[in-house]
Amino acid sequence: MKVQQFLEHHGQTQNPFSQEDAQTDSLFKQHCSKGTFHPAWDKIYGDPGSPATAVVFGEKGSGKTALRLQIVDHSANYNSEHPDKRVFIIEYDDFNPFLDCFDGKISWPGGSPERTLGKWRLGDHIDCILSLGVTKLIDDIFEERIQGKPGPFEVRGENLQNLTRPQKRDFLLLACLYDRSTDAALQSRWTILRRKLRFPNWKTWREIVIGTAISLGVFGILAEFGSLSKFGNWWVWMMIVGGWVPWLSKQTRLGWVGWKIQRHIRVLERQFNTLRQTMAKFEQGDLAGQPLPSRERSDDRYELLNKLQGILQALGFETLTILVDRVDEPRLINGSAERMKAFLWPLFDNKFLKHAGLGIKLLLPVEVSLFLQREDREFYERSRLDKQNLIRSLEWTGESLYDLANDRIRACHPNLIDSGDSQPSTGLKSWFDDSINESELVSTLARLRVPRHLFKFLHRLLVEHCHRYTDESPRWQIGRETLQSTMAVYMRDLEAYDRGLGTG
Repeated sequence: MKVQQFLEHHGQTQNPFSQEDAQTDSLFKQHCSKGTFHPAWDKIYGDPGSPATAVVFGEKGSGKTALRLQIVDHSANYNSEHPDKRVFIIEYDDFNPFLDCFDGKISWPGGSPERTLGKWRLGDHIDCILSLGVTKLIDDIFEERIQGKPGPFEVRGENLQNLTRPQKRDFLLLACLYDRSTDAALQSRWTILRRKLRFPNWKTWREIVIGTAISLGVFGILAEFGSLSKFGNWWVWMMIVGGWVPWLSKQTRLGWVGWKIQRHIRVLERQFNTLRQTMAKFEQGDLAGQPLPSRERSDDRYELLNKLQGILQALGFETLTILVDRVDEPRLINGSAERMKAFLWPLFDNKFLKHAGLGIKLLLPVEVSLFLQREDREFYERSRLDKQNLIRSLEWTGESLYDLANDRIRACHPNLIDSGDSQPSTGLKSWFDDSINESELVSTLARLRVPRHLFKFLHRLLVEHCHRYTDESPRWQIGRETLQSTMAVYMRDLEAYDRGLGTG
């Protein structure tokens, strides 16, 4: 007997439990993301118009990535309904580029990842966030849409002119510091952005014009009086060099600043010469007093974050939401709870987590929550986790898993997708023998704890049931003996996985 026969008999167009990762689960993206929620959804999502931080701990497969995708999806709907008060999303979930660069700058040959990650600071996190936000914004502006209804996170070209001159300067400064696109050279992208923003910088040529004019003037005077033979005299060269002193002074100063920025932005590859050349295209007054990440402190980063928020507000994004996920996956962390702690703990700063107009959703592995119990009073006073919508465990009851299975089964039923009908005869209970009541089924599913194990188990159960019958003598309900034996084998495998002996 084939699994597809069983599914077709129950009106299914596809296997509801064949996928285990929300990132690649088309059924979840198309049908379940809008109507299937964890019981704590409202506390985690909150109000995008007044964003709040949420700190969520959950074991593997509990639905953290699904939550992230749902937040993006619902934020898109919110933006469509509030075109003038949208929310801008930064998905902070690919850490490898930043950590690899950090490792290359900080680690010593033979040094341990724990020691390297121990040097990670809150400023490094803010640098990563600024880089993701600025690069995403510039990419969207370069793919400018001028006709039709804009997407929920798109920037319309005409909105760029809502930026004041100081905001255009701030945008160009952020692009100089944090744009990390590999599509084109930094200076080329910066120049294109400057032209799109219509930001004039002709005054930056003043020092070059002065130097060139004095050099040509000296040469012209010598030529006029027939004294070109004196061109090699020291006083002639002193006059020429003196004309270039303003330019040399500016370039030396900017080179020093660029070197300090390169040294203190540890998560990005920045060449001080490129920074010098790009900053030289700003007028001297535009850079005076501006915050630059040239020191080991977070105050300048907060100011730069405020600048990004001001730019976003002028472009129609009232608030900013940052989604932190997949912390256990980077190469440098490699699933280690101790390394995750070293990487994450700088984020637990109440000043950052409660930053105005900013909502941070931390979707974290449950292993890290064990370290919270060992922290002292100073940590809790700094982090104020009591104010951060803390969820210590993203738990699923048997009832919630049962409802989740029903939602996915009905999403695969062609007659129910559009009608919204929820007949009990089309749910999970209809797959089982009448001797198995709903209460028994719920208590059995409760042992699985999280959606990923639910999907794995039900897929394995379908395969096991179909293996027991032939195409000529099919059976359309799963019996108690098959349910119990498959559950026993699965729980044994699950226990081995929890001890690190299996693949899960």
